[in-house]
Amino acid sequence: MKKTTSKKKKKKSLFNRIVAWIHLWPSIVSGIILVFVCLTGTIIVYGDEIMDFTAGDAKYVEAGESRISSEEIVENLKKEYPDYMISEYVFFKDPERSIRIRAFNRKEVSLAMIYMNPYTGEILKKDSTIHFFFVTAHLHASLLAGEVGHWIVTISTIIFVISCITGLILWWPKRWNKTTRQASFTIKWKAKFKRLNYDLHNVYGFYSLLLCLVLSVTGLIIFFPSLSNLTIKATGGELTHLTDVLPKQDTTKVSKNMVPFAYEVLEKEHNNKQMVSIWNYDQQKLGAYVFTSGKVGLKSIENADLAIYNRYTGEKINVGEKLIKHETTENIVWQLHMGQWWGQFGKLSTFLAGIVATSLPITGFLIWWGRRKKKKKSSVI
Repeated sequence: MKKTTSKKKKKKSLFNRIVAWIHLWPSIVSGIILVFVCLTGTIIVYGDEIMDFTAGDAKYVEAGESRISSEEIVENLKKEYPDYMISEYVFFKDPERSIRIRAFNRKEVSLAMIYMNPYTGEILKKDSTIHFFFVTAHLHASLLAGEVGHWIVTISTIIFVISCITGLILWWPKRWNKTTRQASFTIKWKAKFKRLNYDLHNVYGFYSLLLCLVLSVTGLIIFFPSLSNLTIKATGGELTHLTDVLPKQDTTKVSKNMVPFAYEVLEKEHNNKQMVSIWNYDQQKLGAYVFTSGKVGLKSIENADLAIYNRYTGEKINVGEKLIKHETTENIVWQLHMGQWWGQFGKLSTFLAGIVATSLPITGFLIWWGRRKKKKKSSVI
């Protein structure tokens, strides 16, 4: 008769057990929220490209000799869509591109992109695709549940950051050799489901770790003003916002036409840029036109540059470097969070990291569930 000896596995250290507990249970509790937040965030990544596609032929016009004024833009919009208020204007350097207007309907609480011919003022299209991303963004940020929803998402995000750090500790091999390297960096696609699921969680979790942390931390910076201020200070920026120091609107004075300034920015000041944006709600309060040139996205602008003009005299306004750094830092935080960094490579990287982040609570739960069932069976035997 052969003797069968069972070697007892070495007990994990107290530190590893604590790390494993912290990695598991908070993630189990917040798992459904994290899946939802990561999924909605992933959907938004290619929002700019999708809206550009759905605009279709409305993006292009036949170039004319003279462009309409900002007053004409507002009048033409009110004639056709009286309930819509302009949030943002985007002007393009290409003479054959239409003006892109982001407009909000307060009655219906809906958002739309309106494309207008810059020479005739004709409205070419009202595209409501942006409203889908508007709703998705609010689901992502607050579950459409107001302040309570914001806090649920934020606490879940903090848990996700902790899970990323504890996950790295658990992933880290005790010894670095050929076997551990293969197990830590490669997926056994032909393995059984349990092993494959473990590899998907373990290996892809490691590869996406840095971007998952960036997305989570930037989300927390956006939510917490104190973290945002700390980031601005760390980058050498001033906490005062640009709009707080610029001259205020004076209703006794007549504003110059905004449109020529927009195209001057693109043709003379920042002639390497293809589009320029100005936010209407800023314009309504300020005695200045604040233009941001670069690749204009939903919430951030790639390679952003500022140009500021006095709206009554047309003179260029120069502000301090620290104020510019404040604006730059805020924009970069949004760029990192939206994936609008390093062109399409940044978008694709963020999209893939979002897919992995969405899957991690699911694959993690399946690992825990499988081990739980195994423990139950062994206890019965």
